[in-house]
Amino acid sequence: MMTAAIEMKGLRKAFGQHNVLDGIDLSVPAGSIFALLGPNGAGKTTIINILSTLVTPDSGSVRVAGHDITEKESVKRSISLTGQFAAVDEVLTAEENLRMIGRLSGLTKAEARIRAAELLEIFDLTASARKRVKTFSGGMRRRLDLALSLVVNRPILFLDEPTTGLDAQSRRALWDHIRQLARNGVTVFLTTQYLEEADQLADAIAVIAGGRVVAEGTADQLKSRIGGEVVELRDQQDEIIREIPAGSSIREVKKTIDELVLTAPEGSRINIRRPSMEDVFVALTTQEREESAI
Repeated sequence: MMTAAIEMKGLRKAFGQHNVLDGIDLSVPAGSIFALLGPNGAGKTTIINILSTLVTPDSGSVRVAGHDITEKESVKRSISLTGQFAAVDEVLTAEENLRMIGRLSGLTKAEARIRAAELLEIFDLTASARKRVKTFSGGMRRRLDLALSLVVNRPILFLDEPTTGLDAQSRRALWDHIRQLARNGVTVFLTTQYLEEADQLADAIAVIAGGRVVAEGTADQLKSRIGGEVVELRDQQDEIIREIPAGSSIREVKKTIDELVLTAPEGSRINIRRPSMEDVFVALTTQEREESAI
């Protein structure tokens, strides 16, 4: 059985009259990549803020790297955090940013210089090491931001929407870096608004809505909850008109297609695909909203 790097039991947090977290139970194995999904305002960032000791929970037990969340200094020595927005100094160069964080983290001048060089190489920033960060692209800034969080080796890394605003190429490059961190034994806990990101990266995924965990498992396990195939009706411009979960048997798929054909516009076409994480997310969060409204 794998050791848990992060454990939450009965975690609750309210801001005023609004219950953001209403009894969260989660366990994250050490050395894994764990993705937390949820609609805007579901409490994803609040959970990361609690785990990184920035916010105090109202109730429940929380352990990070074996330490109770109340042992703030011990927890802080065990974690690194990259927030939603790049925390770099635009006036300094990439190298200066890294060396500064190294010195602030207790490294000697020589150690900070060596570590900066290592991270610049790892994140493909060596050629831009002495350029001011204000000249960097969004992808370069995000890579530098992640490098800054790794100046001192910590067993747990929190990433709050790490690839927001990046183009597809930069996003995939950052995914490769995150996978390498996990291969090196770092536990990565990330929130993301990109469902493909969770699908591609995470060993396990939890979906929260209405302050509760509404589903948890691997990407394949969550997709299996939708079941079967999804039938798409697309127009002549290849835009989706309708999407319908169709079951897994030939009979069920044929019945769905026959029903679509009766009302399909001329020139449209049918496409059959496996359920995606987007299907899972929409189904789970829609179900939660409907149950909350009852």
